[in-house]
Amino acid sequence: QVQLVESGGGLAQPGGSLRLSCVASGFTFGNYAKTWARQVPGKGLEWVSGISSDVRVTYYTGAAKGRFTISRDNAKNTVYLEMNSLKPEDTGLYYCAKHLTNSIASGMDSWGKGTLVTISS
Repeated sequence: QVQLVESGGGLAQPGGSLRLSCVASGFTFGNYAKTWARQVPGKGLEWVSGISSDVRVTYYTGAAKGRFTISRDNAKNTVYLEMNSLKPEDTGLYYCAKHLTNSIASGMDSWGKGTLVTISS
């Protein structure tokens, strides 16, 4: 079955960096777009960034643009989120998700269990 396993979260100081990874299995990884989203304390689920199957299209929310970089390695069945210049408001549980198609415009049908990111001095 489809599995998505996130890792790389932890405690970082404001201004620091973290690199999240999501390893997928159970489907043809290269055929589907992927997304990173986060659950921020006291708020709903926020979409952070998405990447199409062919890497040609990426999307970032305003909060992520200029600080975060999404990438994927189809040979390793892995999608990454490089996060720089971290802020306390980036604290949350970060999930990766598989889209229904190769486009980030499609819905998402599978989610990982998340990796916790805490930004604090």
